[in-house]
Amino acid sequence: MSAASTVYQVTAGVSALRRTPHDDGPMDTQLLAGEAFEVVEEAKGWGRGIASLDGYEGWVDMATLSDPALIPTHTVKALRTYVYSEPDLKSAPVCLISMNAKVVGARREGRFIEAQRMGWVFDGHLRPVGDEVEPDWVAVAERFVHTPYLWGGKESLGLDCSGLIQTAMEAAGRFIPRDSGPQEAWAKANGRAVELTEDFSGLERGDLVFWPGHVGVMTDPETLLHANGHHMMTVAENLSRAARRIAFHYAPPTGVYRVG
Repeated sequence: MSAASTVYQVTAGVSALRRTPHDDGPMDTQLLAGEAFEVVEEAKGWGRGIASLDGYEGWVDMATLSDPALIPTHTVKALRTYVYSEPDLKSAPVCLISMNAKVVGARREGRFIEAQRMGWVFDGHLRPVGDEVEPDWVAVAERFVHTPYLWGGKESLGLDCSGLIQTAMEAAGRFIPRDSGPQEAWAKANGRAVELTEDFSGLERGDLVFWPGHVGVMTDPETLLHANGHHMMTVAENLSRAARRIAFHYAPPTGVYRVG
């Protein structure tokens, strides 16, 4: 960290990381509640910096950040949950936070934990940092079926292909790059290549399938799960049919990797 930089923490439900410091700038990814962001430059209410989770760089609305960055005590394990204004399920909700959002816990009242600088969260939707993570990251990905497709998204209300894979793996304690290209490079380095046959035989649950700019995961030897712009949501579909469609419109698969 440079001497002029400051590490902030997201204290909104989610914050867009944009390519330019404008409300309508292209969104490249999202920062979830509790994530740290190192700001190296500020301009007209925007901060340019680096996401601590995956090194992604861009501009974030400073209104969604607070400093100093505090050490999270809990992680959201539910697909999504509300932050409430009071430790009462009938109180006004402040915002929604998604799976893998981080909470800096303070007081506990009944079944609620106070998320510092945000509100109150039901403790049944949280797991303490350091506790056991999800045992099956593919099962986590399957929970996102029918979630709308959102370019740059990685929250439960909308996400893209690589956001789905990164999110599901993080819930299982595995941290991988954000975009499909670097994810394929990670898979090459950390897994083993699976032969691509004409009929896509020999695949297993958990195999990652890559195209130029796209990625999905096999849920069984024939079924691909992926967030995609064709269906505009996360779907599970026959790999052979999906591959023919993608090859017709874009390109054939570039590789399949078994990452364990």
